[in-house]
Amino acid sequence: MPNISFVSEFLLLPFADTRRLQLLHFALFLGIYLAALLGNGLILTAVACDHRLHTPMYFFLLNLALLDLGCISTTVPKAMANSLWDTRSISYEGCAAQVSFYLFFFDAEYSLLTVMAYDRYVAICKPLHYGTLLGSRACAQMAAAAWGSGFLNAVLHTANTFALPLCHGNAMDQFFCEIPQILKLSCSDAYLREVGALLFSISLAFVCFVFIVLSYVEIFRAVLRMPSEHGRQKAFSMCLPHLTVVSLFLSTIMFAYLKPLSLSSPTLNLVVSFLYSVVPPAVNPLIYSMRNKVLKDAVWKFFEYMLLQNQ
Repeated sequence: MPNISFVSEFLLLPFADTRRLQLLHFALFLGIYLAALLGNGLILTAVACDHRLHTPMYFFLLNLALLDLGCISTTVPKAMANSLWDTRSISYEGCAAQVSFYLFFFDAEYSLLTVMAYDRYVAICKPLHYGTLLGSRACAQMAAAAWGSGFLNAVLHTANTFALPLCHGNAMDQFFCEIPQILKLSCSDAYLREVGALLFSISLAFVCFVFIVLSYVEIFRAVLRMPSEHGRQKAFSMCLPHLTVVSLFLSTIMFAYLKPLSLSSPTLNLVVSFLYSVVPPAVNPLIYSMRNKVLKDAVWKFFEYMLLQNQ
């Protein structure tokens, strides 16, 4: 029988062994975290304060900014603290909280990106029905469904995972707590129930992926039928930010979990996990604001207002 022991803390994978590199990683994470706070905070402020942005597209963008803030705040502060204080430990309760919140924000964001694909589909393929299909009540219900799906997924997987007995120590090959790493520490047959729950969630995620793909197939067909070059460019500019965010979100996740075992190594796993857990929340505001004149104007108007208030 495996030796089952009670674990009071977990040991996370450090980014570096030398003190100088640890401080460099702390500075890097701090810069990225502040950039994410600033970018997503500006989007939240602009959408909330500018009446021109009180539309379904920007309402969903506001929700995306909230989820990005939550997602990056779940993993990065602890990684910064570990690098700064030269430690790698996280308490059992802290690990459970990190898994729960990360799953909540991550799953809700994926659901919200699916809803945003539907928003773009209705705007381009059914513009005359846009106000009917995406009224304020419908938008609130879809956003609530996205947040609710994340909450239910988080509760299900956290409860399943942390009910498992652990037999293989407490050291993880990751800089934050995540379910696959905890399953590696569990007893031989005890993890099968959580694997079944994960497969169910993956099936639902695949359904969302198919929905996004089909939505964009219909969008591209509608755009290519447009007689006006200006109309096609406008439609593509509306879809490009969302398509870029979805591509970044899915490509990093697929590479992380579907890459060949021959490519696995602690260093590569750290880099890949950094790409899918830290980079998207930081760059999403930049992607959405780069080609969006209305959003940029709203941000500049907010800055001008703040300058006037300080004079």
